[in-house]
Amino acid sequence: MVMIAVLLAGCAVLLGAVSIVAYSVAVEPRRLSVTRREIASPYVPPGFEGKRIVQFSDTHVGPHYPMERFEALIGTLNALEPDLLVFTGDLFDSRRRNAEANPGASHVLSRLRAPLGKYAVYGNHDFGYSRMKRSAGPILTRAGFTVLVNRTERVRLPNGESIVLAGLDDCVLGRPDARNTLSRLQAGDFNLLLAHEPDPADGYTRYPVDLQLSGHSHGGQVRLPGLGALVRTKLGRKYVAGLYRLTGRFDPARPYLLYVNRGVGTTRMKLRFGSVPEVAVFTLRRAP
Repeated sequence: MVMIAVLLAGCAVLLGAVSIVAYSVAVEPRRLSVTRREIASPYVPPGFEGKRIVQFSDTHVGPHYPMERFEALIGTLNALEPDLLVFTGDLFDSRRRNAEANPGASHVLSRLRAPLGKYAVYGNHDFGYSRMKRSAGPILTRAGFTVLVNRTERVRLPNGESIVLAGLDDCVLGRPDARNTLSRLQAGDFNLLLAHEPDPADGYTRYPVDLQLSGHSHGGQVRLPGLGALVRTKLGRKYVAGLYRLTGRFDPARPYLLYVNRGVGTTRMKLRFGSVPEVAVFTLRRAP
């Protein structure tokens, strides 16, 4: 009887392990959650009250995330009715023939609609094998995205009110210039920063950034109860997923908000567990 009980227990453990692996490979990577946050700040102009910023990240289009799913994602994003749409890097998974292998990506991305504009920054997978070649850039540009590489841009309403959008080059393979880029930000503006990797945020708090949007970490991609994220990538280990409130060194009374998006696709392993893919919607509110 004892032997039978041991065998049954072993079978149960094996079945449970197989079920978890099957879920991680076939189910969770295909799910998509929509995270909604309100961002309140006295620096939000009256005309931007209620405006929606939609963020998507880390699609990693390739063998694990085919074009059919990418096209479905576009429909989901448009249904969220973004006023401003931002992509925080890693369009393709492979660095080896990204653009050549996905000639339709630009056409698919061009279907995205956002009246205040579509903006993007590079991630580490958006480069070819050479740092000089940025495979995703022409595709994003042809699709109507403005790719911000150590640049700031003022997003204006017809009445003249505006917020400022800054974008840094990728910190792993690019040449980010935070000092020259972020020193252009003015204290009286609502300032939004796009940066693929989240962990360098600690060094950006000396500037008047109100909200930083990042990706890169995939939320750990595999998270186990009691252990947290098992996959922690370079510059995505400290800040892994969700909203963080940092103390702004520029003004301690002005919070520095960092949001780390779990992304949509996968890399290295074709699985997710405890880190459901997401897109994020940020509704701006004018605080007193």
